[in-house]
Amino acid sequence: MSAEDGNYHALLARHDAMRLRRQMLSSGAFPGASSGSGSGSGLRGPAGQPYDGVADQRTIMRDLDLVAPFEELIAHLYQALFTRHPSLRSLFPAEMAFQQAHLARAFWYLLEHLDRPEEITATFTQLGRDHRKLGVRPAQYAAFETALCEALRIRAGEHWTGELEQAWVRMVRFGITAMVRGAEAALHEPPCWEATVTAHRLCGPDLAVLRVRPHETFRYRAGQYTALESACLPHTWRPYYLAGEPGRDGDLEFHVRCTGPGGVSEALVRHTTAGDRIRLGPPKGNLVLGEEPAGELHLVAWDTGWAAMKALLQGLEGRLRPASEHRASRVRLFLGADGLSSLYDTEYLTGFERSRPWLTVVPVTGGTPGEGAYDHLARAVTRSRPTAAGRALLAGPPAMVQTVTAALTRAGLPAEHVRHDPLPAGPRDLPGPTGNFGPAGPRMFQGQSVPA
Repeated sequence: MSAEDGNYHALLARHDAMRLRRQMLSSGAFPGASSGSGSGSGLRGPAGQPYDGVADQRTIMRDLDLVAPFEELIAHLYQALFTRHPSLRSLFPAEMAFQQAHLARAFWYLLEHLDRPEEITATFTQLGRDHRKLGVRPAQYAAFETALCEALRIRAGEHWTGELEQAWVRMVRFGITAMVRGAEAALHEPPCWEATVTAHRLCGPDLAVLRVRPHETFRYRAGQYTALESACLPHTWRPYYLAGEPGRDGDLEFHVRCTGPGGVSEALVRHTTAGDRIRLGPPKGNLVLGEEPAGELHLVAWDTGWAAMKALLQGLEGRLRPASEHRASRVRLFLGADGLSSLYDTEYLTGFERSRPWLTVVPVTGGTPGEGAYDHLARAVTRSRPTAAGRALLAGPPAMVQTVTAALTRAGLPAEHVRHDPLPAGPRDLPGPTGNFGPAGPRMFQGQSVPA
C-alpha cells in the first residue's frame, strides 16, 4: 500500500469512527439495531454521563437462562452476521471455536463488571486499540449489534422482551463506545507492524529465539509484550514478551515455546525461517519499571518469562551504573524451570551477571517430593527475605504468578509492591497471562488469541 493510500484509509477510518461515535452517543437508535434498542436509554459514552449498568445487570441476570448457554447464543450471532454480511467471513479465522470462546468470555466480563463501568472503559479502550490490527472498521460494530439482537430473539423465543434486548444492547454498546474511542486515539500509529524474521535459532526441540525487524519504527518499554501473527495462521494472534531493548539495527527478540500443535507458537518454532514475514500488534503490558529508585528488586520468571526479565535488566543497567546513590541497590533474578535442561540463554545471562555487581541470579529447578515446582520457586524467592520497601516483578504462567504472589504477601511484601500482567480472575473472565510467557490478549468481535 502506498503512503497516499495509507493516508486515505486513515482518514476514512477516522470519518467512520467519528460518525459511529456520534450515533452511539446520541439518543437515537444504534445503526442496524432494532427500533427501541437504546432509544431514550440515557446511554452516554465512557466520558459522558454515568451508565446505569447495575439495572441492566439485574435484567440480564434475571433472564439469563432464556439465552444461555453463551456458546449457542454466539453460534446464532455469527450465523446471522455472516448471512447478512458474507464478506465479513474472510476477516475471521477458518476455525471459529477459539473466537467463540473469547467472545463468551468478553460477554461474561461485561456482565460481571457492569457495576464497575470504569474497569470496562479501561479494558475495552485497550481492546479497541488492539482490534485495529485485525482490520475491524467501526461500521462493523453496527453489524455485530444487529446480529446479536437477532440471536437474542432466536434464543429467547416467545419469552423475548424489548426490555431484555435493550439491556443487552446497552451493555454491549457501552463496551463498543470505549473500543471506538480506543481505536480513534491510536490513529496516529499503525494498526499493526509488518516485520521480517532476520534470525531463527532453535534452543531445543520446542523452543526458538526469533529476531525480527519491523518495517516501521516500533517503540515499546522494557517489560511490555506484543501479539504476533504468523503468515501460516492469518487472523490468529498470540502474545509474547519483547526480550531486551531494540538492537542497533532495530531488531526485536522473541522467545517462543511450542506447547501444542496447530497454534501460533508451533508455526513460529517449527515452520518459520529467516526471511519470513510476520505481523506485530501494539505493545502493551503492566510489567514496566516506574520512575522510582530501584531499591531492592526481585525479578521472578518461569521458562520464557525470562524474555521480559532480559528486557528489564537491560533497562535497569542505565539506572544502576556505579554511583554513590545506587550502591545500596540490589536486584535478584529468580529463574524457574522444570529442570536444568529447560534453562536456556545461560551464556548471555552468566556474562551479564558477571559484570553487574548489583545483580544476583538464582536458578530454581525441580522441587522436593510432594512439593510443586511453583511452590519450590516461591520458597526460594521468600527465603531471600524481601523487605517491605522492596518490589517484585513476575512473568510466567498464571499458576506460578499466583503462587509466588501469595507467598510474597505472606512474607510481608505489600501487595501493591508486586507487579505482573493481568491474571484471569475466573473461567468466565477475559483471558489473562497464559502459557509460559505472558498475557493472552482478549478478542471480542474478530480474530483470536489461541493456546500455544
